[in-house]
Amino acid sequence: MFENYDNQLKILKEHSHFRDIKDIEQKDEKYIYFKGKKLLNLSSNNYLGFADNKKITEEFLNGVNFDYSFGSASARLLTGTLPVYKELETLLCEMFNKQGVLLFNSGYHANVGINSSLAGKKDVIFSDKLNHASIIDGMKLSDAKFFRYPHNNTEALERLLNRERNNFENAFIVSESVFSMDGDIADIEKLVELKEKFNCILILDEAHAFGVFGQKGLGVTETLSLTDKIDLIVGTFGKAIGSVGAFAVSNGTIIEYLTNKARSFIFSTALPPINIAFTKWIIENKLAQTYEKRVKMLETAKKAGSESHIIPIIIGSNEKTIETCNILYENGYFTLPVRPPTVPEGTSRLRLSLTTEIEEKELFNAITLAKQTK
Repeated sequence: MFENYDNQLKILKEHSHFRDIKDIEQKDEKYIYFKGKKLLNLSSNNYLGFADNKKITEEFLNGVNFDYSFGSASARLLTGTLPVYKELETLLCEMFNKQGVLLFNSGYHANVGINSSLAGKKDVIFSDKLNHASIIDGMKLSDAKFFRYPHNNTEALERLLNRERNNFENAFIVSESVFSMDGDIADIEKLVELKEKFNCILILDEAHAFGVFGQKGLGVTETLSLTDKIDLIVGTFGKAIGSVGAFAVSNGTIIEYLTNKARSFIFSTALPPINIAFTKWIIENKLAQTYEKRVKMLETAKKAGSESHIIPIIIGSNEKTIETCNILYENGYFTLPVRPPTVPEGTSRLRLSLTTEIEEKELFNAITLAKQTK
């Protein structure tokens, strides 16, 4: 009965595609303990060091109102919502100067819910080819036609828009701001120009930029002064903020529509109030304090040749990538191989994620070691 699955797993192992969950012993800010070794963690999205930080956790818990429970037990539409959820949504509305915000359980929930519900049978989605799997899955679940334009190629996007836009009722342009596997940044100014020229709705996923870019931490759009030009922005709390969950910020109509139509919101038990309170506390009390550290981190990344705090080192083959990770492990670094289908065939890589606590010397030592093994 299960032979087919066994055979598929065997093929994955033969081609070095097989993935397993690593049993780590402990996380401690920028370090991770794995197989008895203390390693510098270069695979984490804990960009500001808030997650796994005992001091931060203790400070929050010492001041928390224990009216916040550790479970919500239902979806928000089923039994209503507590004040802390609305307080966080109001805070985000004020930060982004938008009319409405809706909280989701994760970035995956957000992208799947948004892209599957907003676009209907008469609509079309134009998506960057390297957009996250959650965006792709959302498009596939929608009734809309979709086109994936070559990565960051706005000329190709414009040709597509010229050819296809008038054949559909509503059109959506969807892109990440900071791309999670390449670390490069979308040409957001051009995307805004195209969405206005062709009457499209622009959706921007700032998952890896929220909390990192901009003085207030709003993302790349803040650095470009384009936040008001983006129709819908997605951000997550599970990366730079060190918490869990995600949000969509947009105008009131779109947020009300998502509240009524996004199945990943409607049919998901809400995040526990304690997590919502922690997210709100981090944004209000800790995020602004990291600005200088964030600037320094991005300057270090620029020296390493990346536009963002995500630094890819492309190795090529799966086997060589795994071998490189093992060599880095022996030298005190925790990295994981990124292989297809996450990235295109022949581009298996290390994805080094900078955090504000990682020193420039530590990063460049790891990069030098990785490149020596190629």
